[in-house]
Amino acid sequence: MPRQIIDISQPLSNEETADPKGFAPSIQYRNHGETFPQLAAFFPGLKPTDMPDGEAWALENVQLTTHNGTHLDAPWHFSSTMDGGTPALTIDQIDLQWCFQPGVKLDFRHLPDGHVVSAAEVEAELQRIGHGVQPLEIVVINTRAGSRVGHEDYIHSGCGMGREATLHLLERGVRVTGTDGWSWDAPFSHTREKYLATGNSRLIWEGHKAGREIGYCHLEKLHNLETLPATGFTICCFPVKIQSASAGWTRAVAIID
Repeated sequence: MPRQIIDISQPLSNEETADPKGFAPSIQYRNHGETFPQLAAFFPGLKPTDMPDGEAWALENVQLTTHNGTHLDAPWHFSSTMDGGTPALTIDQIDLQWCFQPGVKLDFRHLPDGHVVSAAEVEAELQRIGHGVQPLEIVVINTRAGSRVGHEDYIHSGCGMGREATLHLLERGVRVTGTDGWSWDAPFSHTREKYLATGNSRLIWEGHKAGREIGYCHLEKLHNLETLPATGFTICCFPVKIQSASAGWTRAVAIID
């Protein structure tokens, strides 16, 4: 069977809704004719008639954060320290061995929006698919959010991973996780309601904050996870190398041999 590469990334887009208001990317597209003055600046006297079809180059100006589109979060995003007190790694310091490993998919699409996954639920899903997590495997969760990409309710959709569930994976040697949701944690809109009801600030970003105890990375805004088997594939998610940054964009793919 030939190698199959499945794109599990979301695009950067002006149209698709994948971020809260104020956090979305902005892309300015410039076509081959619009950029001719840029080309001519390198070659004095150059006229449009001198070039095939009078064209220069297509070019895009992009304004975005490192957390737009499919990206890999570094431990520095969650906290200034990891592993109980050592300086947290930034995205340019991540061991690339973490980013090319066998993948495991946990299917939590049946869980309600805002649900916080427990360690017991992780273990039950692993037993259902007949898999024991191995060190450095990349574990991704398929949530209902994957079906809402491009819709206004995307950022409010899907379940999230709590501190207990996250540590359950990290203690077994996992160092990269991923989700098709906007965040590894439950959507903020649901956590906000719980916080207002209880006043318990430990509920806020609890899955992320597990990285203070064991440093790890996670992929956010994955796509097409429903097309993957539970196991039997490799994930490649090398991040763009941005010095001292909290995240890096990645064209994450799943490879099935």
